[in-house]
Amino acid sequence: MAINNPSREEIKDILKKAKRIAVVGLSDNPERTSYMVAEAMQKAGYEIIPVNPNATEILGEKAVARLTDIKGHVDIVDVFRRSEYLLDIAKDFVQIDADVFWAQLGLENEEAYQFLKDKGYTVIMDRCIKVEHALTK
Repeated sequence: MAINNPSREEIKDILKKAKRIAVVGLSDNPERTSYMVAEAMQKAGYEIIPVNPNATEILGEKAVARLTDIKGHVDIVDVFRRSEYLLDIAKDFVQIDADVFWAQLGLENEEAYQFLKDKGYTVIMDRCIKVEHALTK
């Protein structure tokens, strides 16, 4: 079973419509990729919700321990956790009924992908949201 990402055109539409991005595994270390990517998306006008049980605030936003702690609708859940955690995160994702499950560059998990696709969700894996966003300009 292969992971089929939406087309570049569909990804462009997703990024145009989205306003709130929950970033799972967002580090409070400015040297980490997750921080740099989230900061770039924040500067591009998106509301960032840090999901990190070990932080209280990242990029000036209050951090939550889990996706299920977020109040209100989430457009994209952007994941910076190792591939073996994707299925557990996907289960939390379904509980909050966000629109798009996005696993960052280098991350994919067929079980998590199939679990979400079977429920009708849009799933993007092994793509960098910052790179994709830059392509929409």
